[in-house]
Amino acid sequence: MSHFSPRVFSGMQPTGNLHLGNYLGAMLNWIAMQETHECIYCVVDMHAITVWQDPKELRRAIVDVTAAYLACGLDPKKSIIFNQSQVAEHAELAWILNCVARMGWLNRMTQFKEKAGKDKEAASVGLFVYPTLMAADILGYHATHVPVGEDQKQHLELARDIAVKFNNDYAEAIAAAGINDGVFFPSPEPFITGPATRVMSLRDGTKKMSKSDPSDLSRLNLIDDADTIAKKIRKAKTDPEPLPTEKAGLKGRPEAENLTGIYAALAGESVEKVLGQYGGGQFSVFKNALADLAVAKLAPIGAEIKRMQHDDRAHVEKVLADGSARARAIAAPILRKTRELVGFVLS
Repeated sequence: MSHFSPRVFSGMQPTGNLHLGNYLGAMLNWIAMQETHECIYCVVDMHAITVWQDPKELRRAIVDVTAAYLACGLDPKKSIIFNQSQVAEHAELAWILNCVARMGWLNRMTQFKEKAGKDKEAASVGLFVYPTLMAADILGYHATHVPVGEDQKQHLELARDIAVKFNNDYAEAIAAAGINDGVFFPSPEPFITGPATRVMSLRDGTKKMSKSDPSDLSRLNLIDDADTIAKKIRKAKTDPEPLPTEKAGLKGRPEAENLTGIYAALAGESVEKVLGQYGGGQFSVFKNALADLAVAKLAPIGAEIKRMQHDDRAHVEKVLADGSARARAIAAPILRKTRELVGFVLS
């Protein structure tokens, strides 16, 4: 793997509004990585259509999620920002990797079982092979590191398995091409940059914050205005006990743990420090402080997203167009060599 320069790839789907969980769980790390790594950040619209999307809504959502990327602090001068469907290499490589991946591997993917539900016969084929497209997203750039949450770790392991099997299946062609170490696709590593916060629902501290939750009160959307943010924090579920003074006291209190963790992440402080300040007091005082902090951190992001959505969509679309050209410049030669190794190109 010595001949692969460090490169980060990650992406989010353009379905629903991005929320606090996306921001604290991924976006803050993405922003930090821009300063130290070559980064490619994708709006994964091809993944989005594994379940049916209204075309007009999808077009709007691609631009809106990109606006959120930019408003949060992703910089198109430092990172490549693009939408997946504009780089055809993703789709072609995904087909080749579908022919490398094994049915048994995909059958073990727990996320397909969760998303398909009880009637998996009615699920799209795309939903089933979603993990091989994700592998193509990563391997198509020879990405070495992927920031992933718990729910995507299994997919990254599959991408690693596919990379190893491709290198083994085509070992003779890879050696004949004189490729260093006999490794064409690197095995991507999960990227852990620090304590990415696992943000739970404001209505149920045992469930992850999600854009698919029917209750809008369960999440802080990045486009929420100051009044909405404050209202949702004040309505967030708590328990009747005061906040504990030490971290061990949060055990068995999911809502208290969630709100304390959110405060710590937004403030850039440790949970211990937050409890040292607010522990022993009533939740009402802490929630008021959390509401003020969340408004200060998130309301400017929401205002900037709305400004771009309404007044600067042309800039957002230009970022995507420029990013797709830069992404293709990396992916095209990798796909060309893949085609040659597989035998599609006469040498």
